[in-house]
Amino acid sequence: MLPYPEIDPVAFSIGPLTIAGKTLGPLDVHWYGLMYLFGLAGGWIVALPRLRRPGNVVNTKQVDDLIFYLAMGLIIGARVGYVFFYNFDLFVADPMYLFRLWDGGMSFHGGMLGGAISLAIYARKIKQHPVDVLDFTAVYIPIGLFCGRMGNFIGSELYGRATDVPWAMVFPSDPEQLPRHPSQLYEAFLEGIVLLGILYWFSSKPRPRGAVAALAILGYGIFRFSVEFVREPDSHIGFDAFNWMTRGQVLCVPMIAFGLCVLIWTYYTQYQKTAGLKAAEGGLHEDAPIEYEPGESAAAPGKKSKTKKKKKGKR
Repeated sequence: MLPYPEIDPVAFSIGPLTIAGKTLGPLDVHWYGLMYLFGLAGGWIVALPRLRRPGNVVNTKQVDDLIFYLAMGLIIGARVGYVFFYNFDLFVADPMYLFRLWDGGMSFHGGMLGGAISLAIYARKIKQHPVDVLDFTAVYIPIGLFCGRMGNFIGSELYGRATDVPWAMVFPSDPEQLPRHPSQLYEAFLEGIVLLGILYWFSSKPRPRGAVAALAILGYGIFRFSVEFVREPDSHIGFDAFNWMTRGQVLCVPMIAFGLCVLIWTYYTQYQKTAGLKAAEGGLHEDAPIEYEPGESAAAPGKKSKTKKKKKGKR
């Protein structure tokens, strides 16, 4: 068993401050919140080489606005997704629960939807195809996923199921204090490092429109579905389907199906277009007029027609 590196989930505190006789604070800044900033900054740094390429869908002058739209979409979508997917009963009983961000609770599935909507809005603003902007941005999403999972690990939350593997850890927030899988690290590695490598390699060559975003959705769905087998189910939900599927796995099934279908469809449509162009080119060659060499007969191609030369009379 490995010792859990106890890190204070509060990165730093601001205050308390006394202004006009009123005391404000202290304000605790948590590592999990900082990880959102690190993820966005990391994505921007990794994307810089591609941003400088001519003809790119997003240029260096537009990236700041892109990050702002993406951040707003991710945060709003992640919170709304968590409330609706995991705690809808609390929302029905108390609608203000949606706005109590300090109570915690964010969902990547909701963040993905919110981010996609915000990017579509931004694409319309810069007059680019929404799918092209999604393809460009999808490559760098794993950086944010990595940072988010590390934030979960530091906060001793979303830990794994009880196990006896040599690398098991006892998390301070676990009321049972059992050795458990560090599932946050599994997800950080698969959803972050591995998925980033796959997408960066895949996008390094021209791909059909929508293929990169589809692969990102498919890859995340597969990795998340797999790690859920060793991740502790939400205590207030338990197993959601068939007495073995967690809520996270249930939400990943449509992601996997959607990503796979879109990926196949993009390549199928590209094949259809390529085949159509080849057929059109072949038709043009067949209908083109045949050019004969000087003296060549249309009735007998390849044979030169014989013409009698008139003898010039002597003057």
